[in-house]
Parts: sequence; structure tokens; C-alpha cells
Amino acid sequence: MELLNDMALFVEVVQAGGFRRASETVGLTISTVSRRITRLEKTIGLRLLHRTTRKIELTEAGRIYFERCKHLVDEARLAHEQLGQLQVQPTGTLKASLPVEFATIYLAPLIVEFSRLYPDIDFVFDMTPRLVDLVAEPIDVAIRMGEQPSSQLIARHLVDLPRHLYASPNYIAEFGLPREPKELTHHQCLVFQGAKTWTLHRAEEEIEVEVTGRFQLNSAGLIHRLCKADQGIGVLPPEVVEEDIAQGRLCRVVPGWSATPVPIYAVTETRLVPAKTRRFVEFLREGLQRYGGGD
Repeated sequence: MELLNDMALFVEVVQAGGFRRASETVGLTISTVSRRITRLEKTIGLRLLHRTTRKIELTEAGRIYFERCKHLVDEARLAHEQLGQLQVQPTGTLKASLPVEFATIYLAPLIVEFSRLYPDIDFVFDMTPRLVDLVAEPIDVAIRMGEQPSSQLIARHLVDLPRHLYASPNYIAEFGLPREPKELTHHQCLVFQGAKTWTLHRAEEEIEVEVTGRFQLNSAGLIHRLCKADQGIGVLPPEVVEEDIAQGRLCRVVPGWSATPVPIYAVTETRLVPAKTRRFVEFLREGLQRYGGGD
């Protein structure tokens, strides 16, 4: 690293025409500049400059070295400037891993809006159900649902999605309308795999209810479909069932009580992300706030 720094300083001395002007440009003392150029000459094993009291002149070796070094320094500065622009101006290709159902319902309109605001960004979306490895794979950001395990990854909280309990009118007609959490123990509940209880909230109250049912699933989309097919009571976000409620295909049950909200996170490998990723995460956080909270 010292060699590279001294090489850049040598270019600055030659372009400035002497140690004094170079020292003023880079903010170092004249003695420091002179000492570092002498160190560079010793490292190379050749004299690069003829020094006089009034000016400096390039030796033959110095002229060759300057021509090569100037090109390298200019390229390095250009690369630094371009990276700085990436940090400020959102450009390039944004690669994101998105949960399929969440992206379809919540993110699609936000992505369209974001793409219109930033026409210099292209998009690659990985919507497979697997959990991508942000360290090993070229993914800029992953949107993940639920509490995130402790890791070296950076998780930025976006929103907490409320969830309520729903069933179809036909199911209610056959099995009755549960109005209190304890009544759920006598119903067919559509539960995620491994879940044995639902935690329900009403204002400051919280209660855990043991739930059972014929179906255990790992897909909110399938829970939604089975609810509409009269197969039981499901826990779903209001936005998922908004049209079904309006058209009478589903009804809210255990009114006044809500399931634990689902936290949504944007996960990156590092905090040092380019502008395209930072703006995307900020935009999603602002856009998703319309869905957070409420009963």
C-alpha cells in the first residue's frame, strides 16, 4: 500500500512541477513529500528526479515511470469516482430475493412505482422458496418474513403485518361462529407446520390457544384457498382477503382479537450497500407502512 501511495504522490509532484506545490495540493509538509519520493526511489532502485534549488527534472527512468504511473493513478481515481457515484446515484442491476406470495400481494405495486422513479436500475428477482445465501450468492437484498435468527447479516425492519382470523360462510353455517379465543379449540384450524398454539391479542390482553386441525401447511396462499373452500379457520393478513370479504366469500371470526403480527425484514450481507439497494429498502419501508398496525 505504501508503494501505491508513494507512486500517486510521485505523479502529483511531477504534475505540480515541484515539491512545494505538491505539498500544498496533498496537504503534507515539503520534507514529508521529499522523504517519500526518496523512499520510492530506493524501493525501485533508480533515481526518478533530478533535484535543483529551483525545479525538478525527470530522469530517463523517471519519465518512463511517470508515463506508466499516471495511467494507473488516473484509472484508480476514475474507479473511485464511479464507485462514489454508485453510492449517491442509484444505477445498475438490483438483485433481490423475495417471498413469492408476499411479493405478489404487497411488493408488486411498490416495485412498479420504484422502477418508474429510478429508470437507471434494472431488476433481477429470485422468488424461489429457498433461503438464499447472501454471503455466497450475488444477491443485494433479501426480503424475509418472521423474526430473524442472530447472525452476521444486517436485518432492517420494514413493517409488522397485522393478521386476523377468517372462515367461509359455509364453514360458519356448519360449525358455528367462534366469538372468543377459547372456542377455537372446538374448530378445524388451518395451522402452519409444527404450530400447536395461536397467540391472540386484544388491546393489552394476550392469550394462547391450543389449536388443532386436519391440515398443517407452510403456505399462506394455500391456507387462503382452503379457507375459501370451507375447510377451516385461517390466520391471514387483511390485504390478502380484502376482496373475499367484500364479495362475501370469507368472514372475520373471533372479532376484536388478532393474531401476532408478522415482522418483515430487508436483509443484506453488510451495512455498506450501494445507492440502488439503500433506496430500494427505504422505499419499501415507507411504502409498506400503509399496511402496518391497525386492528
